Amino acid sequence: ALPPALAAATLTAVAIARSDHERRARLHARIAQFRDGARTLNFPVLASRSAIQPVLLGSTEAALMASSRLAQRGFHVPAVRPPTVPAGQARLRVTLSAAHCEADVAALLDALAAVA
Repeated sequence: ALPPALAAATLTAVAIARSDHERRARLHARIAQFRDGARTLNFPVLASRSAIQPVLLGSTEAALMASSRLAQRGFHVPAVRPPTVPAGQARLRVTLSAAHCEADVAALLDALAAVA
């Protein structure tokens, strides 16, 4: 069983997720901004309507290098590679949140363009 404090925190989080339409709208706006920007930059973003946006890079080496270069620029964007994904389908895992603003996503897109 969950500790009572964790159960209460979980119930509160679910209540917030169900009722905070403004936060949900901000997240969807950031997802759309990222997807539109990535398409403009010709990045192969895989289908996803969630806050997790996979950017397909193909080789493990390319994904690891891009992840490392993004980290040097202050962005935590992990590489996902085999065996988690099939060989030749390594990708970056971009995770967005309602706490990100337009400038955050624009900076990430600029950084992706620079490290590509």
